[in-house]
Amino acid sequence: MKILYYDCSAGISGDMHLAALLDLGVDYDELVLELTGLGLGGYGVQATRASRKGVTGAQVRIVIEPHQPEHRNLRQIEAIIGRSSLKEAVRDRAVAVFRRLAEAEARIHDTSPDHIHFHEVGALDAIVDIVSGAIALDRLNVDRILCSPVELGSGFVHCAHGILPVPAPATLELLKGIPVTLGATPFETTTPTGAALLATIVDEFVTRPALTIHRVGYGIGHNDGPIPNVLRACLGEMDATVTGESGDLMVLEATIDDMNPECYDLALERLLAAGANDVWLTPALMKKNRPGVVFSVLCPPVLAPALTELLLIETTTLGVRRYAVTRTALVRETTTVETRYGAVAVKTARHHGRPLRCKPEYEDCKRLALEQGIPIHAVYAAVQTALAAQGLPVESVVAAP
Repeated sequence: MKILYYDCSAGISGDMHLAALLDLGVDYDELVLELTGLGLGGYGVQATRASRKGVTGAQVRIVIEPHQPEHRNLRQIEAIIGRSSLKEAVRDRAVAVFRRLAEAEARIHDTSPDHIHFHEVGALDAIVDIVSGAIALDRLNVDRILCSPVELGSGFVHCAHGILPVPAPATLELLKGIPVTLGATPFETTTPTGAALLATIVDEFVTRPALTIHRVGYGIGHNDGPIPNVLRACLGEMDATVTGESGDLMVLEATIDDMNPECYDLALERLLAAGANDVWLTPALMKKNRPGVVFSVLCPPVLAPALTELLLIETTTLGVRRYAVTRTALVRETTTVETRYGAVAVKTARHHGRPLRCKPEYEDCKRLALEQGIPIHAVYAAVQTALAAQGLPVESVVAAP
């Protein structure tokens, strides 16, 4: 499994992210050529070599011609990206980053995402940063993206709303549920653009990834301080027997007998959105013979404090237990197969590099069944036929989620 790992011990910004991926091997000339598909003028992408504390890498500066618009709203940005000739995957990823930014700003300003007018991140240089990063990620074509805890810095930052303490409100909102560190530098190390990229594209935040590293790239920032202002990006492969945190995970548990069952769904959704690997409920008979549940969460150790906080807030429990577990997991990858009814995502489990079993994603099968007015088991059968034609093992499935 091809892995991209960000070491954000000195933070991340849009230009540092692009620079690190260029240093990792993305071709500069090809990226600039593909970027013209955005259909905007008035900018230039400069890539040079630079160093911080003896660490040498790529440094990017987006040069903007005078008299460019300084802010845009979400719909304007979506329209610019939507009418571009960029690849669909690039457009989707870039729009997802801006939507995440708009949602964070909307929560801060107590309004809706559509009413948010971006200032710094709506300017042309931020659009180029985010779209270029999406192009570079598409060219790397990795299976999974991991990231370290994120350094935010300290001090104050000048923005459209005046002088604000670091981290900026949008940065902090975007990184809720994500492990962070503070105070390593007297300036801002993670910008809202960098935070939005991480919140959108990273699959898992880990402290000790089990990787075989093949290439390393360094994105040099424009500040200098007590630690190198550098984003390190590593390209490698995941160990064949584990995924995630070197097999070391935490289980959080709470027993509950006084909660409205209708509320379990939202609690599960928020825990999964905050980075939990899995969440499940187990029926239990509690004191005074009251029926209840054991609410269990599987997560990386670095997320245990944040997810414990969520459990305490989103459920009626008065306490949360935690204990360490060791997991051996098959490597999983998701691909798409074409059937007579349409495309379906398929998850393949591999053991020592060999495909062990394949299973279609229920939501895709459900969507095709509803669109075409056919039984869902007909879609499953079509997927099995397509997989068999490719010589792939098929996991027995039934027409149920």
